[in-house]
Amino acid sequence: MAVSGHSISVDLPTVHLNGKEHIIRTGCGSVSVTVYGDQEKPPLITYPDLAQNRLFISPEAASLLLPNFCIYHISPPGHEIGAASIPIDDPVPSVEDLCDQILVVLNHFRLGSVMCMGVMAGAYILTLFAIKYSERVTGLILISPLCREPSWNEWFYNKFMSKLLYYYGMCDLLKEFLIHRYFSKEVCGNLEVPESNMVTACRKLLDERDNLNVWRYLRAFNRRRDITEELENLECKTIIFVGDSSPFFDEALHMTTKLGSKCYSLVEIHACGSMVTEEQPHAMLIPLECFLMRYGFFRPSRFINSPRSPLSPYCINPKLLYPQNMGVKLRPIKTRVSS
Repeated sequence: MAVSGHSISVDLPTVHLNGKEHIIRTGCGSVSVTVYGDQEKPPLITYPDLAQNRLFISPEAASLLLPNFCIYHISPPGHEIGAASIPIDDPVPSVEDLCDQILVVLNHFRLGSVMCMGVMAGAYILTLFAIKYSERVTGLILISPLCREPSWNEWFYNKFMSKLLYYYGMCDLLKEFLIHRYFSKEVCGNLEVPESNMVTACRKLLDERDNLNVWRYLRAFNRRRDITEELENLECKTIIFVGDSSPFFDEALHMTTKLGSKCYSLVEIHACGSMVTEEQPHAMLIPLECFLMRYGFFRPSRFINSPRSPLSPYCINPKLLYPQNMGVKLRPIKTRVSS
């Protein structure tokens, strides 16, 4: 535990879950889906960012999600462990293709309406899915989401990463780009302070990715279209988490201005990067509890002995999202709630 000023940063251990992997054939290639938990429970679909394929979950998050959901974790094509390189002459799928793969997954498992949770590129794909197939989405949990087409800077940045992947593979320079895409400088370390264990572990996991398969996902995402005007058509409630050190911070703020009159919540987390799910998962707990209570999904858990919140299912007040009312000491969390 590291103490800085009036804030406390906690490196939480990761829960290693035993899931069952399914390989599902779709019209644009096969996709790996790992199922965690009891399939009789409501389904939660998760989709990761570029070069990620694992479901990272802290003990506190596990105590919230696993008692309430069966998790269906979709890996981007070719991102599962041990995946072979997709043939270079196979067409690169578009984000629309990746979105349609999710529909095939839902139909394969005979799922109706699902809760969705995505990170960065995964958040964009799940948002697009919710726009196209609104009757199949109950709610959206988005971490550092994007909704516009790439800016010139992002397009050039992604193009450079694409060249590195294609010609040099997962080299050290590319890893640095990805690490700073995921995490804040507070955990990346410097000459005086070593990087955190989560960053070190992430570097090792990046070595497991197939270079050409990551290249394909990056190319698809760099060709995404602007879905800003379609956000008004979203029919589900949405909660957005974003760290104020995320390179996609402005994107997340822009997205909230376009969600129309639909009910949404925005949680900004101080001194945190894009992957809030790993860097400060504890900061997500109380807002998520409030969000899930709206659907009747939340049930207090005995799964893990973790600090419980002061929330009551009979009293859901937006003020409970403020740090001083959360019952735990965290870095400052700036919360905007609109209903």
